[in-house]
Amino acid sequence: MGYEKLVFGKADVHALLREYGSPLYVYDEEILRVRCREMRNLMKYPHFRVNYSAKANTNVELLKIICSEDLDVDGMSPGEMYLEMKAGFTPDRITFIGNNVSRQELQFAVDHGILVSVDSLSQLKLLGEVNRGGTVCLRINPGIGAGHHEKVVTGGKKAKFGIAVEDLALAQEIAADFDMTITGLNQHIGSLFLEPDAYLSAAAFILDVAAGLPTVKMVDLGGGFGIPYRHGTEPRLDLVLLGEQLDRLVNDWVVDHRPITIRTEPGRYVVAESGALLGTVTSVKENYNTFFVGTDLGFNTLVRPVMYDSYHELSVVPPQERPYQEYDKPVFIVGNICESGDILAHDRVLPVCREGDAIIVHDAGAYGFAMASTYNSRPLPAEVLIQLDGTARLIRRAQTLEDLWRE
Repeated sequence: MGYEKLVFGKADVHALLREYGSPLYVYDEEILRVRCREMRNLMKYPHFRVNYSAKANTNVELLKIICSEDLDVDGMSPGEMYLEMKAGFTPDRITFIGNNVSRQELQFAVDHGILVSVDSLSQLKLLGEVNRGGTVCLRINPGIGAGHHEKVVTGGKKAKFGIAVEDLALAQEIAADFDMTITGLNQHIGSLFLEPDAYLSAAAFILDVAAGLPTVKMVDLGGGFGIPYRHGTEPRLDLVLLGEQLDRLVNDWVVDHRPITIRTEPGRYVVAESGALLGTVTSVKENYNTFFVGTDLGFNTLVRPVMYDSYHELSVVPPQERPYQEYDKPVFIVGNICESGDILAHDRVLPVCREGDAIIVHDAGAYGFAMASTYNSRPLPAEVLIQLDGTARLIRRAQTLEDLWRE
């Protein structure tokens, strides 16, 4: 055992923090490109495309890399679609998959020639008023849900997303009333699956729905592909096996019906492992026989552990060499937000920490900066990219106190 020294095995943690400030998000271009290619090559089926779910991370420089790797993209808001177009995605490579959106948001997508997916009958009517005679994609709730936490289950009878299958006939009637053509179906059952069974069941289900809709040219099977946040104990999702099973399912369907475009929409899998959050130990104390390691990594910077009880591996990086030593009892790693729930890690076995040590939070590239806030009026951190040649490049500057005030 020993203390960590480099982030991604490439860059000196303390040098990065000195140059760009603490906390700091750092991304590795090489890992990002590898994950893009793994997703792009998931299926051998010739009409297969990947839509990156950009809500996981919308940094424009990362979006540019994803675009260059020939992935398409989903947008959940006009803001996301705007950033995606700035990154180089043309409208035909973007799908607007909104949830309870306004007329103005639908109009934005229509004005830019972006395909819209609607997830309720009322949203379908609204789109019909905005875009009579156009095309539409329906988000179907297959009645199947999966995920590591109830807050990330997006399918099933208790989920707010999608059109219930029993309402499909009504959806067809509404589309006909507005002369709209249903050209696509999509679904999403939940996030962070590491076993493929539920995903395959949902894929078979939505293909069965598509069989009864001859105008459908595209089926989006959804995302939710998990990564092993618990290093060494959780298995990786077997993409080779999953791809083979999806290929068999789709090819059999095509033989019985017609050629169709198949899409997936991964977010986390593409970006999570390419990102790390760096921070600094600011205090160490023992209260009532419990060790607390205080850091500048409040939930304003990374909210996943508080919102989802999420687990992230942590590494301690001393500024100078010292003998390795672990605490003799579990430790709480906590942040600087004035909330009792501001806990990054519960009951961890960790090496002894001292003020000035750096902390690496691994696998923070998805739903990290994208969900960060200025709660407690703390400015947002900078973001840095470790490029293929090993050099670090600033891809978003840290906010200043003046930014908090600026109108």
